[in-house]
This record gives sequence, structure tokens and C-alpha cells, in this order.
Amino acid sequence: MGAKHIHLRYGIVTAIVLIAYFLIVKLFDLHENIWLRLLNGVIVGYGIYASIRFKRLVQREKFDYYAGATTGIFTGFIATLIFVGFMSIYMFHLDPAFPETIMNTWIESYNQGPGILLFIIAVEGFASSVVLTLAFMQKFKPSWNLSRKIPQKA
Repeated sequence: MGAKHIHLRYGIVTAIVLIAYFLIVKLFDLHENIWLRLLNGVIVGYGIYASIRFKRLVQREKFDYYAGATTGIFTGFIATLIFVGFMSIYMFHLDPAFPETIMNTWIESYNQGPGILLFIIAVEGFASSVVLTLAFMQKFKPSWNLSRKIPQKA
């Protein structure tokens, strides 16, 4: 797979890991605990980090800030869209009582239905993708410092 499809591969793998994590948490009946969603950020963060790192390894000298930033953002957006798609199928078809339980315990005064939960997941995913990409690019960006000798005083 070429350098053009790195974000697609890592986005899909990140989404699969997010879905697997949700299903494992559901197995232990902890899927209604909203604090366990914090690990979603760690999973997405690692997926973005790994995609930028791999892009840098593949492109070597051609790697620049733009290439890394677009790879990270696209990776996060693809993972978010796939995960939101899975959650919409889960909430509307597999477990319609799940959104009601979350709405009653988490945001009880804002009863807008399961659509608001999907919107929240999407906004969180997109925002964290941008923020994490910008943070990781501080590590991966090429240095503009020139290696030059400082003149010695006589």
C-alpha cells in the first residue's frame, strides 16, 4: 500500500479497534459507563500517532508538515465516521434502549433522542482528531534549524 493510502488503512484499523473495545466493554455490561469512553481518545490518539509516524518513515526526506497533518486528520476523520456508522446501527437497530439509558443518566434535561448522541460522538471524534494531530506534529515536523558552526571568539 502506497503513501497515499496510509490514512485509509490506519483509519479503518483504528475504527475496528474502537468497535472491538466497545463490544468488549458491552460484554462486561459496562457500556453505559461514560467514563470508560476516555480510552477511546487513547485509541484514536495512537492510531493518529502511528499513521503520522508511518507516513514519515515512507516519505523520508519528502515528509513535510502538511503531509503529516493531513494524514493525521484524515485518519481520525475516517475512524470517526466508521465508528459513528457502527454506533448508529447499534443504537437504532441492535439496542434501541441504550440511547434512552444514556439520555436518562447523562443528559436528562436535553431529551433530543439518539441523534444527539451520534452528533456528540462525531464532534468529539473530529475535534480530538484535529487537536491530537496538531500535538503529534510538534514531534514529527521537520526541523528548520540549520546546522551551522558558530564562530569562535579569538
